[in-house]
Amino acid sequence: MKSSEDHHLYYGYTNDLKKRLQKHQAGKVFATKARLPIKLIYYEAYTNEEDARNHERYFKSGWGRNYVKKILINTLKT
Repeated sequence: MKSSEDHHLYYGYTNDLKKRLQKHQAGKVFATKARLPIKLIYYEAYTNEEDARNHERYFKSGWGRNYVKKILINTLKT
């Protein structure tokens, strides 16, 4: 997700994307409530929770943040 306020990117894991996005947008998530509004700009789906959590950890690393910035270069310009 991307904050429209300060353009900060938020990475996270959930097993219910729609519900989690609603919580973020309602200001019920500490990590993003000061950065509202936010919007979903990218997601990946996994059939295995361990794979999803491993990828979340990767996205939060320096290499992972660089990867996301490269694949979303045009999206992040807006």
